[in-house]
Amino acid sequence: MYIQTVALRDVRCHAFHGFYPEEHLIGCNFLVDTEVTFKPHGDTENLDKTVNYEVLNQIILKEMKQTQKLLETVVTNILAEVKRNYPFILTAKVGIRKMNPPMPGEIGHSFVELSYKADEEKL
Repeated sequence: MYIQTVALRDVRCHAFHGFYPEEHLIGCNFLVDTEVTFKPHGDTENLDKTVNYEVLNQIILKEMKQTQKLLETVVTNILAEVKRNYPFILTAKVGIRKMNPPMPGEIGHSFVELSYKADEEKL
């Protein structure tokens, strides 16, 4: 059995997610990764038979504009929208890195990731 992977890496966004009010004012830079797998449907030249990474990008950008207190909410919303658009996916993973989070010390990024795996009958 063949398994196809479609992914976007390091989608850069400036957004206002954060638990603290000042994060909603100044915002932060984020990098978003999304990866999905599925069984190929034959016609490799038909966008209707695959996961369109342009749609993945639109989902990411839309959800990153919706300010949330926790990145856990953002990854959940992105993953739910990906599943809604592509119900045939087998697995999906969404990760968000908050670059230089505003806290003491030198921190490259914080990271939240959520994964999905289809029920056994889809596999």
